[in-house]
Amino acid sequence: MVREQISSRDIIDPKVISAMSKIPREQFVTGKYKHLAYSDQPLPIGKNQTISQPYVVAFMTQALQLKRDSRVLEIGTGSGYQTAVLASIAKEVYTIEVIKSLVDNARDSLKQLGIKNVRFKHSNGRAGWQEFAPFDRIIVTAASEDIPRCLQDQLADGGLMIIPVGRQHWSQDLVLVTKKKNRLSKEKLLPVRFVPLVKKH
Repeated sequence: MVREQISSRDIIDPKVISAMSKIPREQFVTGKYKHLAYSDQPLPIGKNQTISQPYVVAFMTQALQLKRDSRVLEIGTGSGYQTAVLASIAKEVYTIEVIKSLVDNARDSLKQLGIKNVRFKHSNGRAGWQEFAPFDRIIVTAASEDIPRCLQDQLADGGLMIIPVGRQHWSQDLVLVTKKKNRLSKEKLLPVRFVPLVKKH
């Protein structure tokens, strides 16, 4: 998977390649789809949610320019696969998921892999996690029609956020947000299609 779907494309960050080489994607894929665990496609994980295709996970992670001391907020834990990749690179990951069963499954999966630098929260991700803000990096793994104000406020100065922006079933773009001196700049990176970020708990 890493050689054919990631390294052969535009993923060059050695930290990302190493992390994705170590994390077994089948750990995060449900039974009937395990034989497709290393295919370059999103897969259902229940509750109308999906695990993102490996290339998109790698692309988003690379765009964050993670450092070993980065504190990362993830909105949309989902299966926990992206969480595990982030935790393999960054110092701390704070991940929020609105669906309780997915939180529980992801927590169990990361525990089985011995990953301990992750805090989980069952909540509406649009509100972020003020208790531990600001964050050096924020990654949103569901599409929003806007960039939630709470997440803007919780991004540290000099920080980066990557978020799919657009309407469900319409065009969406991965947008890289850079915060400098409390001003945001935005850059469209890649057309994508994500499940929607919920607006209510």
